[in-house]
Amino acid sequence: MSEIKDFIEKTMNFGLGIAAWSREKIEALVEEMVQKGEIAGKDARKFAADLIKKGEDQRIELRKLVQDEITAVLDKMDLVRKQDVREQIAAALRDAGLVSESADTDSP
Repeated sequence: MSEIKDFIEKTMNFGLGIAAWSREKIEALVEEMVQKGEIAGKDARKFAADLIKKGEDQRIELRKLVQDEITAVLDKMDLVRKQDVREQIAAALRDAGLVSESADTDSP
């Protein structure tokens, strides 16, 4: 369990680091690279756009990874979820004849 907690913490810290690299910082970095001659001025805009796109893609991937890991941990814990309780209550009420089969069980 400690390993999972460490993994989630490291993943979140990594995600925060990526998020800190805002569009302005990337553009400033690319401008500096142009001034140093490390990249041609004509390529700078595309290079910056590619970096920004990669950062956005990584954030999306990271979010999915964290969600998947949290789901896996919760599944291992075998916790009862609200939807499970709602379905059990609805089934018990139907079995007792207190509600019809068509009663909505998805409402909160």
